[in-house]
Amino acid sequence: MSSRSRSRARPSAASSAARTITDEQIGDLVSKLQALLPEARLRSNDRVPSARVLQETCSYIRSLHREVDDLSERLAELLAAADVSTAQAAVIRSLLM
Repeated sequence: MSSRSRSRARPSAASSAARTITDEQIGDLVSKLQALLPEARLRSNDRVPSARVLQETCSYIRSLHREVDDLSERLAELLAAADVSTAQAAVIRSLLM
């Protein structure tokens, strides 16, 4: 393997250092993530460990997935029960495509 191929396969120390995220940047990103969580907004002044914020984020994403699934089922039931020839049902179907 030539030295040129090796440099492509493994980034140099200088380029790796340029992509390193500082602890301060991670803290800032975790704070921003915490602000997006509904439960976390109530206690925004409290210092919460990053691991806890990540756990709450995963739980929140799972709950959003469940909500989307439930709403999709309800919508499918409504469309199945609706008159398929109505203009309203056609608009809803076109929005779902």
